[in-house]
Amino acid sequence: MEYGTLQSREAAIARKTNETDIQLSFNVDGSGTSRLETGVPFLNHMLDLFAKHGQFDLTVRADGDTDIDDHHTVEDIGICLGQALREALGNKAGIRRYASVFVPMDEALAQVVIDLSNRPHFEHRAVYPAARVGAFETELVHEFLWKLALESRMTLHVIVHYGQNTHHIIEAVFKALGRALDEATAIDPRVQGVPSTKGVL
Repeated sequence: MEYGTLQSREAAIARKTNETDIQLSFNVDGSGTSRLETGVPFLNHMLDLFAKHGQFDLTVRADGDTDIDDHHTVEDIGICLGQALREALGNKAGIRRYASVFVPMDEALAQVVIDLSNRPHFEHRAVYPAARVGAFETELVHEFLWKLALESRMTLHVIVHYGQNTHHIIEAVFKALGRALDEATAIDPRVQGVPSTKGVL
């Protein structure tokens, strides 16, 4: 498979540890279809939103130690998704590279800014009013996004401008993440080669 082309911008990742067993496939140029069995219902919901609004195809099957808590499973899915994104994009020839997207969800407003730079960095400027949404610990949003940024080697800024309902805030973040990543990975016919004066990303 030749990665980094419109015909084959997809990857599959398997990760097995003493804490989790994950199979994940990701297609950048999909149709917004997801098949999610993470063992973490709220994460299923957020990843479904991410795939739908990014027009990605995403399949995740995870068996983790959720009897302890959801931390390892959420973190490791972030790792696998980041690795799949990096592999699927290959040398990043022709991509737009940058994106900045605002998404409202009722009273909440989230912004996601991306640079597919090969320089991993994560800024998370968000306040979540509640420590949990259902059984899901809201601090795990940071863990997921940080591992996604690290393993994909992207610069990722997530800014929540305001919001009162924690579910709405996190939903706006994941929708904005999907739309921003869709925009940053899009092929721009004006871009010749890699979009960097360095000649490499």
